[in-house]
Amino acid sequence: MIVRIVRMQFRAGEVENFLSLFEERKQQIRHFEGCQHLELWQDTHNSHIFFTYSIWQSEAHLNHYRFSPLFKDTWSKTKALFADKPEAWSLSRSVVQEA
Repeated sequence: MIVRIVRMQFRAGEVENFLSLFEERKQQIRHFEGCQHLELWQDTHNSHIFFTYSIWQSEAHLNHYRFSPLFKDTWSKTKALFADKPEAWSLSRSVVQEA
């Protein structure tokens, strides 16, 4: 299982455009093969910063999505709205879990 977190900062006036795009695409992403979960988070102190939090069955599933027409179209429309370079992390859960 892979957890993917992407941090995005949008230009002033572009937040609503991003939210509309996310609303339009979220179900397609959630139903993409291997996607187990997708959430959108907003920074509590800067309303222009958002994070996507997604869980993928495997890195192969995530990469299949990242090279898909759905991702390429969504990402090209999203990155046109950025105020700053995005950051992304792919994580796996620690083998040591708290009791």
